[in-house]
Amino acid sequence: MQKVLDKKIKLIWDFRGPAAERTAEHYQKHLAEFVVLEELKYDITGFQHFSDMHSIAYLVVAEFEMKDIRDMLRPNRGEIYEEDV
Repeated sequence: MQKVLDKKIKLIWDFRGPAAERTAEHYQKHLAEFVVLEELKYDITGFQHFSDMHSIAYLVVAEFEMKDIRDMLRPNRGEIYEEDV
């Protein structure tokens, strides 16, 4: 069983409108740079497209890092990250 402080949290930025797809892809590049600069525990970033008008970029962080990262980057929302099995 995973320890509480080992939980992975997925921080999510929503982008809406006709440029959402390109914006989410671009933002993900900045999140990947942030991971390197801040030496975060996990190197998990990405983007997803849900429709022509809605895409997201995301960053997965360790639970102990979440509050500091949240305050710095201001994501729209977050959820517990569960890797695909």
